[in-house]
Amino acid sequence: MSVPHKKVYGLIGFPLTHSFSMNYFNNMFESENIDAEYVNFAIPEIDALKNVLSDNPNLAGLNVTIPYKEQVIPYMDEMDDEAALIGAVNVIKIIRGKNGEIRLKGFNSDAMGFQNSIAPLINAKRNRALILGTGGASKAVNRALINLGVEPVYVSRTPADGQLSYDDLTPEVMASHKVIVNCTPLGMYPNVDRCPDIPYDLLTPEHLCYDLIYNPDVTTFMKKSRANGAEVKNGLEMLLLQAFESWNIWNS
Repeated sequence: MSVPHKKVYGLIGFPLTHSFSMNYFNNMFESENIDAEYVNFAIPEIDALKNVLSDNPNLAGLNVTIPYKEQVIPYMDEMDDEAALIGAVNVIKIIRGKNGEIRLKGFNSDAMGFQNSIAPLINAKRNRALILGTGGASKAVNRALINLGVEPVYVSRTPADGQLSYDDLTPEVMASHKVIVNCTPLGMYPNVDRCPDIPYDLLTPEHLCYDLIYNPDVTTFMKKSRANGAEVKNGLEMLLLQAFESWNIWNS
């Protein structure tokens, strides 16, 4: 349980060994003399969110990471328009009433963070994208790419209508989709040797391969992409941009 007088913020997900958010926020609180703390809540089931809320009466806001960005939605009392449109929540604002009741409002800062991070790397040839994975983060990426005028398509091991399978990544598809975004957890610490199963030999210097993972800072996906000439970027800048937006949401 937290120190009674401090505002508490935190992160829910499972596992959380990969996350830098706690260090980022606690360093910010220390450097700016903010009387608050940021705590990791590694919950094995989303229903444990109820315990997190009841055990931490000073909790003012939460970030949400894998695998709960979609599962958390039924727990929201209210949804921001953008989060509702995306269909995923990565920021929860906890609104406390005078009688001790709480309301949870869901937001999505991933889309803004990703959009601002990738925008400088988009050009006329990078006008179509492959989104690897179909989880909550991929929905924010899809929204951001559309905002930037890039036509996205999902790639999944079990594709739904309108999506591609990994077997569909033919030379023609790879040549026409110059942006590839890894939204899967493959390659995340501690399983750093894993990567999505795409035809890396079909990549060129015109391709941009963006990995939402930031731990490790150079993933196997990035290494194999760069070895074949592609431009690469990890998700650290996106993390920082969305964290800054989270703070604004919690304090608005």
